[in-house]
Amino acid sequence: MSSTVLSQVEKTIISLPLHEQLWLIERLVHHLREDSTKSHAIEQDAFESQLAVMVKDPEIQAELREIDREFAVTEADGLEN
Repeated sequence: MSSTVLSQVEKTIISLPLHEQLWLIERLVHHLREDSTKSHAIEQDAFESQLAVMVKDPEIQAELREIDREFAVTEADGLEN
């Protein structure tokens, strides 16, 4: 959006009565929060999908088994919860 359009929107908002300006701000915040929540949910779904793919990957499974073997000694040292 061009700065000319934004300037015009600002001038229009400033010309509104205070209670209408406040109402408009509240609506804008509401929409921003909704968009943020939706965006977070989409990102979370994508992350979980990537994890599901990784869990099935034989190379990752082999690496996790190797890590388990490497830390087996540490787990036996009595400091495990």
